[in-house]
Amino acid sequence: MADVQTITINRKAYHDYHILETIEAGIALTGTEIKSIRAGKVNIRDAYARPENGELWLYNSHVAAYQPGSYQNHDPRRPRKLLLHRRQIDELSGLVSRKGLTLVPLRLYIKNGVAKIELGVARGKRLHDKREAVARREAQREIGQELRRRR
Repeated sequence: MADVQTITINRKAYHDYHILETIEAGIALTGTEIKSIRAGKVNIRDAYARPENGELWLYNSHVAAYQPGSYQNHDPRRPRKLLLHRRQIDELSGLVSRKGLTLVPLRLYIKNGVAKIELGVARGKRLHDKREAVARREAQREIGQELRRRR
């Protein structure tokens, strides 16, 4: 069984996008970045992945500077290379370019001591889709409250 420790979840992605499929990718990190990630000082809320020159890159993620890192610290907003097989990168870049989909990070976690990111192939939700999801969630909450009250 794999030892998985979830660091952060991108809840905004589930609110703003329809997630069509997910894929696990590794991340190329420096020493101070992995230490900061293990401490939970990371934000992937506004991040996205984009293919460039046959590679997949993660943009707009924020990994806070590691406090004891001194002069060897990293740039908190630098683009980070995502590690996937060539075939997977080609497939994802084809989906993104042809069908107007986007790659959003859904979850960052440590698996067997290695940082991994779960990417979602996503299509943006329209405003009425978001309202419908909120209404459905509120209805479920009310049903649950009513059931608890009747017990």
